[in-house]
Amino acid sequence: MMRNIFRGLGIALVTPFNEDGSVDYESLEKLLRYQLDNGADFLCILATTGETPCLTADEKQRIKQLVVSTVAGRVPILAGCGGNNTAAVVEELKNADMKGVSGILSVCPYYNKPSQEGLYQHFKAIAAATDLPVVLYNVPGRTGVNMSAATTVRLARDCKNIVAIKEAGGSLEQVDEIIKNKPADFDVLSGDDALTFPMVSCGAVGAISVIGNALPKEISRMIRLEFNGEYAAAREIHHRFTELFGLLFVDGNPAGVKAMLSEMGMIKNVLRLPLVPTRISTMRKFSEILKELKIQ
Repeated sequence: MMRNIFRGLGIALVTPFNEDGSVDYESLEKLLRYQLDNGADFLCILATTGETPCLTADEKQRIKQLVVSTVAGRVPILAGCGGNNTAAVVEELKNADMKGVSGILSVCPYYNKPSQEGLYQHFKAIAAATDLPVVLYNVPGRTGVNMSAATTVRLARDCKNIVAIKEAGGSLEQVDEIIKNKPADFDVLSGDDALTFPMVSCGAVGAISVIGNALPKEISRMIRLEFNGEYAAAREIHHRFTELFGLLFVDGNPAGVKAMLSEMGMIKNVLRLPLVPTRISTMRKFSEILKELKIQ
């Protein structure tokens, strides 16, 4: 089985936009350098938080190239490649330019609600279509179907290049079931910022974080403290940002983290339809909390 290299703090990277809706590549490069300078262990691009369904093929390719050139091999890059048409995902994997990409993040098929056997066959076909390591992504709140612990473990055992899962099902019981039964070389990553602290304490090897876009140094430190067994100090960081964890998703993702980054002066608060910016009341709350935390 392949070794998982996606450990520690992974950033679910946003896509900054200009006021006219075009991709703000200058801000993207600045954001990337901010992540690299402040403890990010790997980057996750072209996934949910990056508003990927609203990007053109040309924009996705240019974003990928910019990330690869800016990172210059300093940290691994995990690229989103998933969908609810197995054949189309397989075709994309066979034909896409993956130069500089270290692995694939593939979300459970959405909308058509496959059975557990359908999920197994879908990911088995994806794993067979690439030589890159594959990280599964279970997020039933978005896809409408939960991949069970048993299916995850089955895939981990049967597919040598399925190396980890980004688990965002919200169930610590399911996380614990996966960790208890998984092969030794298969890892679990938190896909929910609010649960990263307890998941790492249960045996997860890190997170693919939304709030990490804005707070890479703090979230990276929390995870590292847990790795060292310093749970009390890590818990203090977790509790410091509890209110922000909830606020990030009040008006949807990535509206919350884009509002936060905008308040920090890092990007413009622009999203592409059908997503819209957070409400004014949420923006005010972000401003108050960031001032209180002395992050602005």
